[in-house]
Amino acid sequence: MKSIKELSDNEVYRLCDLNRFGFKTTEGLSGCEDFIGQERAVNAIYFGLGMEYRGYNLYLSGPPGVGKTSVIKAILAKIAKDKPTPPDWCYVYNFQDPNTPKAISFPTGMGKVFKKYMEDLVEGLKTDIPKAFESKEYEEEKQRITNESQKQKGILFDELQKKAGELEMQMQFTPTGIVTIPLFRGRAITQDEYSLLDEVHKEDIRKKKERIDEEVSEVFKKIKNLEKESIERVKELEKKIALFVVRDLLDSVREKYKTFTSVIDYLDMVQKHILENIDDLRPDKGMEGGIGLPFKLSQQKPTFTEYKVNVLIDNSNVEGAPVVIEPHPTYTNMFGSMEREARFGVLVTDFTMIHAGSLAKANGGYLVVEALDVLRYPFVWDSLKKVLENQELRIEDVYQQYGLVSTIGLRPEPIKLNVKVIMEGSLFLYHLLYAYDEDFMKLFKVKADFDSVVERTDDMLFQYACFIKSMCDKEHLKEFDRSGLETVIEYSSRLAGDQNKLSVQFGAISKIISEANYWASLDTDGNYVTRKHVEKAIEERIFRSNMIEEKIQEMIEKNMILVDTQGEVIGQINGLAVYNLGDYAFGRPSRITCETFMGLEGVVNIERKANLSGNIHNKGVLILSGYIGAKYAQNKPLSLSASLCFEQSYEMVEGDSASAAELIALISSLSGVPIKQGFAITGSVNQKGQIQPIGGVNEKVEGFYHVCKAKALTGEQSVVIPHQNVRNLMLKKEVVEAIREGKFHIYPVETIDQAIELLTGMEAGERVSDGKFKKGTVNYLIDKRLREFTEEFKKLSKENRRKAGKEETEE
Repeated sequence: MKSIKELSDNEVYRLCDLNRFGFKTTEGLSGCEDFIGQERAVNAIYFGLGMEYRGYNLYLSGPPGVGKTSVIKAILAKIAKDKPTPPDWCYVYNFQDPNTPKAISFPTGMGKVFKKYMEDLVEGLKTDIPKAFESKEYEEEKQRITNESQKQKGILFDELQKKAGELEMQMQFTPTGIVTIPLFRGRAITQDEYSLLDEVHKEDIRKKKERIDEEVSEVFKKIKNLEKESIERVKELEKKIALFVVRDLLDSVREKYKTFTSVIDYLDMVQKHILENIDDLRPDKGMEGGIGLPFKLSQQKPTFTEYKVNVLIDNSNVEGAPVVIEPHPTYTNMFGSMEREARFGVLVTDFTMIHAGSLAKANGGYLVVEALDVLRYPFVWDSLKKVLENQELRIEDVYQQYGLVSTIGLRPEPIKLNVKVIMEGSLFLYHLLYAYDEDFMKLFKVKADFDSVVERTDDMLFQYACFIKSMCDKEHLKEFDRSGLETVIEYSSRLAGDQNKLSVQFGAISKIISEANYWASLDTDGNYVTRKHVEKAIEERIFRSNMIEEKIQEMIEKNMILVDTQGEVIGQINGLAVYNLGDYAFGRPSRITCETFMGLEGVVNIERKANLSGNIHNKGVLILSGYIGAKYAQNKPLSLSASLCFEQSYEMVEGDSASAAELIALISSLSGVPIKQGFAITGSVNQKGQIQPIGGVNEKVEGFYHVCKAKALTGEQSVVIPHQNVRNLMLKKEVVEAIREGKFHIYPVETIDQAIELLTGMEAGERVSDGKFKKGTVNYLIDKRLREFTEEFKKLSKENRRKAGKEETEE
């Protein structure tokens, strides 16, 4: 069998040497402007941003801290400045349908100019129209119309008096109207005199009174017509005067916007509305009417809101295309809102209270949002999909959009939308959306995958050093010397979990850099951040988070949690597990025991029976049965029952990294060969007996080392790991020193037989020419024990059948 070579201290930790680059501190470096190790993602981003077609929005996938936001910000800043600046958008009053404000697009920067023109127009109207109505010409013309009307009235009254005289009737004007009184012998007749007249004279007077009353009624009709005609002529005069002023003011605006049909149409409606409501611009008439209304509402001054302009989007200060990063994508923040104000106990709104959201602000440019936040806030995701699909944005209350209420409210015209949406999120979330939302794949056709690790090449090492220099300059940190840079890079390999790779989770790296700078600032001995400062930052970071680890370690030291690091025991082995607390992960040994006996149950997983194991762990245990059957039951039936247990485990066990340990415990129990308790092992195993790689190898090795140290290092304690995991070793300085001094050992293995030999000190054994295992080996003892189980089981079965037959005969 292939000999097993112990790992040296150089193999369990890969040092970084930057001597070949020729600099001593970061002062000799320039900042890094490139994106480290994200070529795939960067290419995808440039492709997605360059595709000017519907649905080519981007999803940036990757774990937190890999620089998704930083990369997209930098790329957008580079691209957006060369793009055309989008137009402005304004909302104006809709004179035909006041509940539907009109949306008008203006060239960049012209929206606020148009607003100023309209403000100047209103101010001009307030000044010029009252002046025009105070002019001598207007007063003379108005007086002439009034005089003509009075003259016509006088003629009508003269004719009426004449006819009354002819009919011997007298007319008297009273506050209630005209009263006609009959004449008798040239004077007004009294009631007593009238009663003394005979019927002929009475009838004659009644007929004359009826005739004159008809004439009075006719005259009053003509007078009303004259007054109406006079009022209309005055109004026409006022319109003529106002039109002269309004046209003069509006024509200057029309000239500037003559190529904009929508603006010209709006200005025509403004002119028409002004002329129809000219009294609002006349101080002598704007306050009239409405006596007795509550709070004197009718006496409030006109606000001229109809002529205001709401500049929804002003891009006058934007260079190139807008880039909007929305950290809080609520419905109103994303799609806009309509504010309300309280007036006399009632909430009211108008088109001037419409405010833009992030989508409107990013129109013609780019919007960056966090995918999880978009999905978290109500109504946002569905509304975003509709906006991107229809390429138009309608600003309205969410309850109107979803038909939650039926009250009448503002429903502004939609604005055309051309925006590239970039969502950031995890790969898991991407796959969920892709699988369960059919619209997602249509609207987000480009995925930019951000990796968390890169190869540890010379070029990448130099870029890493430049990145640290950039951070020092940006955050005003102390400069790093070469040893400090090397330690950060070694820590990066630890985070990557691979000696040949570097982590690009710059969120975590940046924290260590900042914290190392803090410890350096407390050190008065030097001006640079050195290796000891970085190591101090790492140690302190661990200390702030490892209280639970220390509590468990204390319980192991007090033998409250049973773990042996010396001696030999049959069917008992030290497995290794990792506890992940989110911000910190650590390893600790777990005692695994196995008992075997004759039976037919096979390998029984006690954790599974107690519902304390996950599916992957259950699978790992089932693989053991396959290995045992294939190895030892080719020429005989397997009459075996075995129970496997994680001792003192009271929580869920998951993963198959302990399957090698469980198999060796099973083999030890079957063979009767004890296992050295100074060893711990981690690794999964397949049915062929090959050891497979696992995760968390550094934490597992360190966890067992700390237990061995607490119980006294003997120089024989060791950890057995899969040979594939050697490249993943980046152990703590303390463990590396112990390995260098021969106080602790690590052995990589390829097969379960190699592990057996290490943990038992006995040869595993191969089959010889007769098909049996070599005598004096572990496998020979197992095969012998299983044969004994089989023979004994056969005897018991035969005896049971004989007894059963005898009982039937007696019956």
